[in-house]
Amino acid sequence: MEHLIRPVRGDEWRQVRALRLLALRDPAAPVAFLETYENAVAKPDDYWRERTTNAAPGGPIRQFIAEGPDGGWAGSVTVLVEEPGAPSALGTGVEVRQAHLVGVYVRPEHRGTGLTEALFEAAVEWARAADGAGVERVRLFVHEDNARAEAFYRRFGFARSGQSASVPGDPSAREYEMVLARAPGR
Repeated sequence: MEHLIRPVRGDEWRQVRALRLLALRDPAAPVAFLETYENAVAKPDDYWRERTTNAAPGGPIRQFIAEGPDGGWAGSVTVLVEEPGAPSALGTGVEVRQAHLVGVYVRPEHRGTGLTEALFEAAVEWARAADGAGVERVRLFVHEDNARAEAFYRRFGFARSGQSASVPGDPSAREYEMVLARAPGR
Protein backbone atom coordinates (compact mmCIF):
# COMPACT_ATOMS: atom_id res chain seq x y z
CA MET A 1 0.00 0.00 0.00
CA GLU A 2 1.29 3.43 -0.86
CA HIS A 3 -0.32 5.25 2.08
CA LEU A 4 1.36 5.96 5.39
CA ILE A 5 -0.90 5.24 8.37
CA ARG A 6 0.02 7.53 11.23
CA PRO A 7 -1.41 9.61 14.08
CA VAL A 8 -2.30 13.22 13.37
CA ARG A 9 0.12 15.88 14.55
CA GLY A 10 -1.11 18.70 16.76
CA ASP A 11 -0.50 21.35 14.10
CA GLU A 12 -2.56 19.61 11.40
CA TRP A 13 -5.92 21.08 12.41
CA ARG A 14 -6.62 22.49 8.95
CA GLN A 15 -6.26 19.04 7.38
CA VAL A 16 -8.36 17.47 10.17
CA ARG A 17 -11.09 20.05 9.53
CA ALA A 18 -10.98 19.60 5.75
CA LEU A 19 -11.22 15.78 5.96
CA ARG A 20 -14.05 15.94 8.51
CA LEU A 21 -16.03 18.39 6.37
CA LEU A 22 -15.49 16.16 3.34
CA ALA A 23 -16.74 13.16 5.33
CA LEU A 24 -19.83 15.05 6.41
CA ARG A 25 -20.67 15.73 2.73
CA ASP A 26 -20.53 12.01 1.88
CA PRO A 27 -23.93 10.51 0.95
CA ALA A 28 -23.59 8.07 3.88
CA ALA A 29 -22.98 10.85 6.42
CA PRO A 30 -26.53 10.90 7.85
CA VAL A 31 -26.16 7.28 9.04
CA ALA A 32 -22.40 7.37 9.66
CA PHE A 33 -21.89 10.46 11.84
CA LEU A 34 -23.65 12.12 14.75
CA GLU A 35 -22.78 15.57 13.39
CA THR A 36 -23.93 17.57 10.39
CA TYR A 37 -21.85 19.48 7.89
CA GLU A 38 -23.65 22.70 8.81
CA ASN A 39 -22.79 22.27 12.48
CA ALA A 40 -19.14 21.39 11.82
CA VAL A 41 -18.42 24.12 9.27
CA ALA A 42 -19.65 26.76 11.73
CA LYS A 43 -17.16 25.77 14.43
CA PRO A 44 -14.30 28.22 15.05
CA ASP A 45 -10.65 27.48 14.33
CA ASP A 46 -9.95 27.11 18.06
CA TYR A 47 -12.33 24.14 18.17
CA TRP A 48 -10.38 22.40 15.39
CA ARG A 49 -7.03 23.23 17.01
CA GLU A 50 -8.13 21.71 20.32
CA ARG A 51 -9.70 18.68 18.64
CA THR A 52 -6.49 17.99 16.75
CA THR A 53 -4.19 18.56 19.71
CA ASN A 54 -6.28 16.12 21.79
CA ALA A 55 -6.08 13.49 19.03
CA ALA A 56 -2.31 13.75 18.53
CA PRO A 57 0.32 11.77 20.47
CA GLY A 58 0.32 12.95 24.06
CA GLY A 59 -3.41 13.71 23.95
CA PRO A 60 -6.24 11.71 25.52
CA ILE A 61 -7.47 10.23 22.22
CA ARG A 62 -5.80 9.19 18.98
CA GLN A 63 -6.76 9.95 15.40
CA PHE A 64 -5.09 7.93 12.68
CA ILE A 65 -4.92 9.14 9.10
CA ALA A 66 -3.92 7.58 5.79
CA GLU A 67 -1.48 9.92 4.08
CA GLY A 68 -0.71 9.45 0.40
CA PRO A 69 2.68 9.97 -1.28
CA ASP A 70 1.53 13.45 -2.32
CA GLY A 71 0.72 14.38 1.32
CA GLY A 72 -3.04 14.18 0.74
CA TRP A 73 -5.22 12.46 3.30
CA ALA A 74 -7.34 9.54 2.08
CA GLY A 75 -9.04 8.53 5.32
CA SER A 76 -9.20 8.57 9.08
CA VAL A 77 -10.40 6.79 12.22
CA THR A 78 -10.40 8.10 15.79
CA VAL A 79 -10.00 6.11 19.01
CA LEU A 80 -11.72 7.44 22.13
CA VAL A 81 -10.73 5.90 25.45
CA GLU A 82 -13.78 5.50 27.66
CA GLU A 83 -13.50 5.12 31.41
CA PRO A 84 -15.89 3.15 33.66
CA GLY A 85 -18.82 5.22 34.88
CA ALA A 86 -18.53 7.81 32.13
CA PRO A 87 -21.34 8.33 29.65
CA SER A 88 -20.58 7.42 26.04
CA ALA A 89 -21.41 9.39 22.92
CA LEU A 90 -24.72 7.54 22.59
CA GLY A 91 -25.69 7.91 26.23
CA THR A 92 -25.00 4.32 27.25
CA GLY A 93 -23.01 3.82 30.43
CA VAL A 94 -19.42 2.61 30.24
CA GLU A 95 -18.80 -0.45 32.40
CA VAL A 96 -15.12 -1.18 31.69
CA ARG A 97 -12.18 0.83 30.38
CA GLN A 98 -12.44 0.46 26.63
CA ALA A 99 -11.63 1.95 23.25
CA HIS A 100 -14.42 3.30 21.07
CA LEU A 101 -13.71 3.74 17.35
CA VAL A 102 -15.48 6.73 15.80
CA GLY A 103 -15.29 9.04 12.82
CA VAL A 104 -14.46 6.30 10.31
CA TYR A 105 -14.07 7.78 6.84
CA VAL A 106 -12.23 6.80 3.67
CA ARG A 107 -12.54 8.81 0.47
CA PRO A 108 -14.69 6.96 -2.11
CA GLU A 109 -11.82 6.49 -4.58
CA HIS A 110 -9.84 4.59 -1.90
CA ARG A 111 -12.61 2.29 -0.66
CA GLY A 112 -12.03 -1.39 -1.28
CA THR A 113 -8.24 -0.95 -1.51
CA GLY A 114 -7.32 -2.18 1.99
CA LEU A 115 -6.98 1.34 3.36
CA THR A 116 -9.84 1.00 5.85
CA GLU A 117 -8.33 -2.26 7.12
CA ALA A 118 -4.95 -0.56 7.56
CA LEU A 119 -6.52 2.31 9.51
CA PHE A 120 -8.40 -0.15 11.74
CA GLU A 121 -5.27 -2.24 12.33
CA ALA A 122 -3.38 0.86 13.51
CA ALA A 123 -6.28 1.97 15.71
CA VAL A 124 -6.75 -1.44 17.33
CA GLU A 125 -3.01 -1.94 17.79
CA TRP A 126 -2.74 1.40 19.61
CA ALA A 127 -5.89 0.72 21.64
CA ARG A 128 -4.59 -2.62 22.91
CA ALA A 129 -0.90 -1.75 23.28
CA ALA A 130 0.51 -1.24 26.77
CA ASP A 131 2.17 1.98 25.57
CA GLY A 132 -1.10 3.06 23.91
CA ALA A 133 -4.53 2.94 25.54
CA GLY A 134 -3.88 -0.53 26.99
CA VAL A 135 -7.47 -1.78 26.78
CA GLU A 136 -8.88 -5.23 26.06
CA ARG A 137 -12.31 -4.15 24.84
CA VAL A 138 -12.67 -2.33 21.52
CA ARG A 139 -16.08 -1.28 20.34
CA LEU A 140 -17.95 0.90 17.88
CA PHE A 141 -21.54 1.67 17.03
CA VAL A 142 -23.17 1.23 13.62
CA HIS A 143 -26.46 2.74 12.47
CA GLU A 144 -29.13 0.18 11.63
CA ASP A 145 -29.28 1.56 8.06
CA ASN A 146 -25.51 1.47 7.43
CA ALA A 147 -25.23 -2.06 6.02
CA ARG A 148 -22.04 -1.31 4.06
CA ALA A 149 -20.18 -0.22 7.20
CA GLU A 150 -21.54 -3.12 9.25
CA ALA A 151 -20.38 -5.59 6.59
CA PHE A 152 -16.84 -4.18 6.78
CA TYR A 153 -16.86 -4.27 10.60
CA ARG A 154 -17.94 -7.92 10.52
CA ARG A 155 -15.17 -8.82 8.05
CA PHE A 156 -12.68 -7.13 10.36
CA GLY A 157 -13.88 -9.25 13.32
CA PHE A 158 -16.49 -7.10 15.06
CA ALA A 159 -19.78 -8.70 16.13
CA ARG A 160 -22.94 -7.20 17.58
CA SER A 161 -22.85 -7.32 21.37
CA GLY A 162 -26.62 -7.32 21.81
CA GLN A 163 -26.57 -3.74 23.07
CA SER A 164 -28.11 -0.85 21.16
CA ALA A 165 -28.99 2.78 21.69
CA SER A 166 -31.32 5.31 20.17
CA VAL A 167 -29.69 7.70 17.72
CA PRO A 168 -29.42 11.15 19.30
CA GLY A 169 -31.97 13.39 17.62
CA ASP A 170 -33.88 10.42 16.14
CA PRO A 171 -35.20 8.10 18.86
CA SER A 172 -36.90 5.90 16.24
CA ALA A 173 -33.49 4.88 14.79
CA ARG A 174 -31.02 2.46 16.43
CA GLU A 175 -27.26 2.23 16.66
CA TYR A 176 -25.92 -1.26 17.39
CA GLU A 177 -22.82 -1.78 19.51
CA MET A 178 -20.23 -4.04 17.89
CA VAL A 179 -17.27 -5.45 19.81
CA LEU A 180 -14.03 -6.76 18.38
CA ALA A 181 -13.25 -10.33 19.34
CA ARG A 182 -9.73 -10.87 20.62
CA ALA A 183 -8.11 -12.84 17.79
CA PRO A 184 -4.67 -14.46 17.97
CA GLY A 185 -2.07 -11.86 17.06
CA ARG A 186 -4.49 -8.97 17.58
